[in-house]
Amino acid sequence: MDGTININKPSGTTSYQVVACVKRLSGERRVGHAGTLDPAASGVLPVCLGKATRTIEYLLETSKTYLADIELGVTTDSYDSSGQVTGHYDTENIDSSMVFQALNGFSGIIWQTPPMFSALKHRGTPLYRLARAGVKIDIPRRLVRIYRIELKGFKSPLVTVEVECSRGTYIRSLVHDLGEALGCGGTLKSLVRLSYGPFGIGDAINLPMLEEAFRNGLADKYIHPIDFVLSSIPAITVDVELASLLKHGHHLDFEAAKGSPPTEPRLLVYSESKHFLGVWRLDSDSKLYKAEKVLFEAA
Repeated sequence: MDGTININKPSGTTSYQVVACVKRLSGERRVGHAGTLDPAASGVLPVCLGKATRTIEYLLETSKTYLADIELGVTTDSYDSSGQVTGHYDTENIDSSMVFQALNGFSGIIWQTPPMFSALKHRGTPLYRLARAGVKIDIPRRLVRIYRIELKGFKSPLVTVEVECSRGTYIRSLVHDLGEALGCGGTLKSLVRLSYGPFGIGDAINLPMLEEAFRNGLADKYIHPIDFVLSSIPAITVDVELASLLKHGHHLDFEAAKGSPPTEPRLLVYSESKHFLGVWRLDSDSKLYKAEKVLFEAA
């Protein structure tokens, strides 16, 4: 069973629990998710099965879109409503124009410090465990990209924003920093992941529906093929003779690949019989495409 299921994770369930459920239902040993959603968050969680687990690294590089509900005037130690309240602040002077202007400061490439209550590790220990033990450490800042941030609703003290961002972005940290910029603090009340790479929430399946599909032998209709998550990478087709070599990881001479010049950093390769062979990466020295992921699916 090779492919990816677009699951709508419910609030209150961990990403690990979703993976365990898919393992149980499918009987597939190799199952993994791409990008953890906090337990309190809901929305798109791609779960890869079988050979598709080898494409997770590509999916992690795609953008994600979130819808976040924020409460201004309140701060917590976890930056969301699950944490301990650390302060209350006045929001009477905050209006929508101030929020709109503040959001503009979080567009593009920005520095961000991950929250202490996160799964990131410090010397092998998750930060949330250190936080619960009262241990404080300096968490290094890192650069993230905010492709788009829009104000979707304002009714003081509640704010709704939609954010399209890169890998490694913490919406909780973004909310915390927005509260700091406004001078009134803020905490994340709810979070929904609307999209992740090629997957959207409109096409996501919830767990009860997935269980029913497996029970009735209809799960295949919800399993996207391996190459679906790689759709942003240019593709070429090779003849039968070359395909037989590429199945075994042979390099790809671009002249043999029907008119494709060696300019793309990666290529998806298909045989003339439309079988997906895998991903080849351009080697800048040899100008040959070398096998990065051979994912040939037998007919």
